[in-house]
Amino acid sequence: MIRARFTLASIKRLLQNILMGVFLLALVIIGFRLWPHPPLSQGLPLSTAYYDRHNTLLRLTLANDDRFRLWTPLDDISPLVIEGIKLHEDRWFQYHPGFNPFSLVRGFWRSYVMGARQQGGSTLTMQLARMRWNLNTRTPQGKLWQIVRAIQLELSYSKHDILEAYLNYAPYGRNIESVGAASLIYFNKKPDNLTLPEALTLAVLPQSPSYRIDSRTGIVGSALTQARNRLFDRWRQVHTTDSSQLALFQLPLTLRQPEKMPFIAPHFVEQIQASRQRQINNTNTINTTLDANLQQIVERQITAFITRNSGRGIHNAAALLVDVRDMGVRAMVGSADYRNVEIQGQVNGTNAKRSPGSTLKPFIYTLGLDQGVLHPMTILKDVPSTFGSYAPENFDHRFLGPISATDALNYSRNIPAVYIASHLRNPRLYQFLKLSGISNLAKENHYGLSLVLGGGEITVQELAKLYAMLANRGQLRPLVMTLPDKETERENTPAEPIRLFSEEAGFITLDMLRQHRRPGDTLAQAPTSLPVYWKTGTSWGFRDAWSAGIFGPYVLIVWEGNFTNKSNSAFIGADTAAPLFFNIIDNIVADYPKLQEPKRSRPKQLKRIDICLSSGNLLTPWCQQKGKTWFIPGKSPIKVDTVYRPVVIDTNTGEAACPPYDESSTRTEIFEFWPSDLANVFAQAGLPKKAPPSATHCKDNNTYVSGVPPKITSPQRNMTYTLRQSQKGRDKIVFSAITDADTKTIYWFVDDIYLGSTASKRYIDWQVKTSGSYRIRAIDDRGRVDSRTIKVELVD
Repeated sequence: MIRARFTLASIKRLLQNILMGVFLLALVIIGFRLWPHPPLSQGLPLSTAYYDRHNTLLRLTLANDDRFRLWTPLDDISPLVIEGIKLHEDRWFQYHPGFNPFSLVRGFWRSYVMGARQQGGSTLTMQLARMRWNLNTRTPQGKLWQIVRAIQLELSYSKHDILEAYLNYAPYGRNIESVGAASLIYFNKKPDNLTLPEALTLAVLPQSPSYRIDSRTGIVGSALTQARNRLFDRWRQVHTTDSSQLALFQLPLTLRQPEKMPFIAPHFVEQIQASRQRQINNTNTINTTLDANLQQIVERQITAFITRNSGRGIHNAAALLVDVRDMGVRAMVGSADYRNVEIQGQVNGTNAKRSPGSTLKPFIYTLGLDQGVLHPMTILKDVPSTFGSYAPENFDHRFLGPISATDALNYSRNIPAVYIASHLRNPRLYQFLKLSGISNLAKENHYGLSLVLGGGEITVQELAKLYAMLANRGQLRPLVMTLPDKETERENTPAEPIRLFSEEAGFITLDMLRQHRRPGDTLAQAPTSLPVYWKTGTSWGFRDAWSAGIFGPYVLIVWEGNFTNKSNSAFIGADTAAPLFFNIIDNIVADYPKLQEPKRSRPKQLKRIDICLSSGNLLTPWCQQKGKTWFIPGKSPIKVDTVYRPVVIDTNTGEAACPPYDESSTRTEIFEFWPSDLANVFAQAGLPKKAPPSATHCKDNNTYVSGVPPKITSPQRNMTYTLRQSQKGRDKIVFSAITDADTKTIYWFVDDIYLGSTASKRYIDWQVKTSGSYRIRAIDDRGRVDSRTIKVELVD
């Protein structure tokens, strides 16, 4: 009895010890699992896949260890691949603790006892351990250590994590590792879109990654095809299949080789790579703003243009296409041939600092419009001029005399542009460029007014931002090259745009550029109907030829030149860059016939007024050529025309008659009164103007304008007007005047700023914004004037 009780007690204690041991072991296992472990992807060098905005692969880069490797989450891998891997490699993966004793014994028996071909018997976990820790498993000791590491993996990670890691570590032939890279390279697909034949092909590759594949055609050898088909036979035993799947396995098996991978927009991709190296970013898939089809159109046109013009010494070009709606780069060609060493093709020409020539002139005019220096039909002087010690010349060494601002811009006249720039104050052109983010500018004194004609340096990308600002009505926004990830979308919210000039000035500048006629040397049989707002530029010494502009929703910048800075007389913007510029536009429009310009409404403040074209000023009855111009109230400068004036002629002497006039012996003629410098230009051009007759013999020399000037009746002279700010503009001052019988129109000015016009018997309201002293002028359509000064006080 005593022995029996002792035996029962011993058994009880033994069971308790066993249970305690099991409990402690379970605690150790749970603690080991719960203890934080680094992800299995940590420290693994990865490739980067770059896609265009339509998910077309641009390029797959090598990882730092010169292998193609992409990390793909298990949920993004086709179940066909996962089931195929398990069926081929490790059917008991979900149940074993990291090793399969039966497989190990079978492998040992066949390898070392039977002397057959060596067979390891490794599970997926053991294979992952070998790849992760670079184990030598060809010896019994190495195999034992592999088992220990496999158990460590099973204790530390879930089956989901281990299977995911295996598929991302596994070799797939040559320097390709991971199912993501293999699927992309061999089948041009992501691993969640693989068909059954493709999935089973990738399932058998890791076990024998050295299966022979023809590198030229991509057709695999019979060994790989047979291995895949044997796996398919086993697949049919487990899964139902239909006849269509059987037919797929009868087709030749072709795998695309790494040499055939896309290599689209290399300069674009490398610029993103360089920017990512300066950031902490673990993303191995980059979705970009590029459009692969547009990229190919631009590349084809550049290649064809260089081929046609290589005999003229034109061997290199760069181009950039930007969508102004989101500032995304749609095409970037950094050189004519990336692989051409002779032209330094790997240099990204869109990031190279070059002299912009006349491509900055539109912004001089824009600033001038905003600062009240001119309106689009202001008559400027294209005559020999000096600005301090600076005496600019025109590109053709000729002078056109009086020229409208619109024509001066489109004919790229240098002297009018320098004149406008000399009158800019806040900002000046230099300050505007600095505000626009143009980098590496020297001090302003270094350039002086030569900055107007391309004295500084700018990149294609910086110029594209400036022209996009025109399209976006004065709002500066940065270029965008990558689309935000879902995880970082909130962090990458674009910054608010910066306004550098008014909507009105931007609208008028575009309207001026729209009137620039396109060159005849283009390939289009029927030029596009889309309006093109464009400008050319030629740098000093014929080193750079430019064409820049806007069409539809795009900004296009074209540059031609040499990275060695070698000059070539063929590098003239209008002759070489403009034809390529329009060839690109015409081909894009041909490929996208529904391409339209974004709707750009006319700014509400902008007005259209009648002018005399010869002077760009307000009409008089004697004006010979009438037209219209855009006008920004409160900014645009304007006065009554004084070029065309009536002169009363004595019919007997042919000289100017003196008042009082005898209608029976006098007649009235209209003469053009031009400044002497412009009169000289007309004379040199063989178009001398008839000089008005002298009136010096008359006691009253003011014989050219007769009649009674207008008399302002409101506001009253030297009066102080007190207005209430609380009325928010509802309190206004009325302008009215008494006129002579021959007056039809009165033009009203406040401090030389044109307010508007009225019929002779009507009035106009003036809304005052600030207190101060103002000079009011009323000028009738015959040039007669009355003026007075008033004070205005705004009170609460």
